[in-house]
Amino acid sequence: MSTRNPGSLIARIGASLIVLGSASAFADEVVKIGHAAPLTGANAEWGKDTENGARLAVEEINAKGLVIGGQKVTLELDAQDDASDPRQGTQIAQKLVDDKVVAVVGHMNSGTTIPASKIYSDAGIVEISPSATNPIYTQQGFKTAYRVVATDAQQGPALADYAKKTLGAKSVAIVDDATAYGQGLANEFEKQAKVLGLTVLSHDATNDKAVDFRSILTKVKGEHPDIIMYGGMDATGGPFAKQARQLAIGARVLGGDGLCADSLAKLAGEAADNVVCSIAGMPLEKMPDGPAFEQRYEARFHQHVQLNAPFAYDAVYIIVDAMKRARSVKAADILASMPGADFVGVLGRTQFDAHGDLKQGAISLYDYKGGKQTLLTVVKM
Repeated sequence: MSTRNPGSLIARIGASLIVLGSASAFADEVVKIGHAAPLTGANAEWGKDTENGARLAVEEINAKGLVIGGQKVTLELDAQDDASDPRQGTQIAQKLVDDKVVAVVGHMNSGTTIPASKIYSDAGIVEISPSATNPIYTQQGFKTAYRVVATDAQQGPALADYAKKTLGAKSVAIVDDATAYGQGLANEFEKQAKVLGLTVLSHDATNDKAVDFRSILTKVKGEHPDIIMYGGMDATGGPFAKQARQLAIGARVLGGDGLCADSLAKLAGEAADNVVCSIAGMPLEKMPDGPAFEQRYEARFHQHVQLNAPFAYDAVYIIVDAMKRARSVKAADILASMPGADFVGVLGRTQFDAHGDLKQGAISLYDYKGGKQTLLTVVKM
């Protein structure tokens, strides 16, 4: 038979509950930031680079300690795979909403960013794309839509200007991969090409899963263009340039940021030296904090920056800056705070116009020499 005093036991339990309650009151609030990009498929390498950039920012912020409105906050990155597929992109967007993220860094591709944006708009959740360049994304009237890169309305004309003024081209054949990104970029290029007096000989479409371009390229060869503009990603753009070389087509191949990656040299082989591509932003080495960011990134992930990592990194910091200014981690308060963004980070100074686009943008043009990407020029927008 126990000889314990029931009253004493109850007192000890009560005291323990008080201690536990006090600890709970001071526990960090966990706040989820969503991230969506292709982590499988042909664009997985790019998508993982984007996720790594966002993850590095989250880890740094947590290590320094974050307090919002007097409450300690721990960030959690809710990273999801949209596989560069529009249907999967909308499913992932809804999952992130259901996961109660307060903001989203993503999506990577215009083809997933645009359909997903309606879901975030309906939920009142800020979406900052680190890489989607199709102008339509921020022209839909959604107050939730932002991006930290220039648009194809700037990138396409920059490529056309280079073709005309630097390469001296008089005629062009255009091919796109029929995605929102590839087609959008090609269309913007074509508009400016016509304004500049370039003759557009043809505009053909393939798809983003294609591996054989010989039929289109044989047709293009017969047109004798001075340049070929390709709207699409490196997974198809690399083989496209390689097969153009195999068919003895001497025209330079121009493309956007989808082509502008180290992997292009592997996919195109020696034909990479015939490619000129653009990036909708400053080159990493010319970003104010670019070299230091690159060192931190490589130390953490033991690999080189592909392209989008610094843009995703700053996007996280911009979201956190909105939290600080709002003194809140609620999605609605973050959204209300976003128009006042004036953040200085790796990319330099970031401010947004009324559409959610950058007030200050830049387009960087590159070519390849011996398979190595080389900066040609930077065009400030």
